[in-house]
Amino acid sequence: MLHILPTALAAFSASLVEFIEALTVVLAVGAVRGWRGAIGGAALALLVLLAMVAALGPALTRIPLQLVHLGIGTLLLLFGMRWLRKAILRAAGVIPLRDEEAAYARQTEALRRVGGGAVGWDALAVSTAFKITMVEGIEVVFIVIAIGAGGAGLLVPASLGAAVALAVVVLLGVVLHRPVAMLPENALKFGVGILLCAFGTFWVGEGMNLAWPGDDISLVLLVAGYIGCALAAVRVCRRVGPTEKI
Repeated sequence: MLHILPTALAAFSASLVEFIEALTVVLAVGAVRGWRGAIGGAALALLVLLAMVAALGPALTRIPLQLVHLGIGTLLLLFGMRWLRKAILRAAGVIPLRDEEAAYARQTEALRRVGGGAVGWDALAVSTAFKITMVEGIEVVFIVIAIGAGGAGLLVPASLGAAVALAVVVLLGVVLHRPVAMLPENALKFGVGILLCAFGTFWVGEGMNLAWPGDDISLVLLVAGYIGCALAAVRVCRRVGPTEKI
């Protein structure tokens, strides 16, 4: 099925970006407050997120597919346009690139000001790791469910894509013990925004009973169209410059 690979890729890319941002804070918590609380809080959040996927994913099968396509497509478009807008502005130099090293330094400084970690379970470490994992993870859950709801059997590859992204980020965190700053995060967000916008447009059209030329092949054309528009937008924003309002 043509949707399976793009589904897994979109879920993997989106999840990778969110998990990297969560990893930055979890590593800061572990370095300052202790690894027991940091890992415990993050693991607890992941269990809650897994329960959300298990509960919400099958529930969507009870809704008429046309309504699912329309609603999910709109949701993906909103996510994709938000990510793509920021990626375009960063690529054009209008807003600064996200610096995971700087974010890590800010988080560690804030945690140090609170005081040293407690013996045993540190409530601050657990709650901080839990909250950041939940905040970033909820967005992953909605994206995975949205992508997976686009057709029969797509929830599995979407979930696998997110799971692989989580495994990659956890492995890098264990090996490096530092923010994964070497990954081109803005390029990832640029690509993810394009994929989400393409999927969203396709499924909104499906929900409106639009007959796409070539059926699933239209996804490739949509991706190419969004790439062209995004690159053109970067050029326009560079001409405007960072001092102008966008």
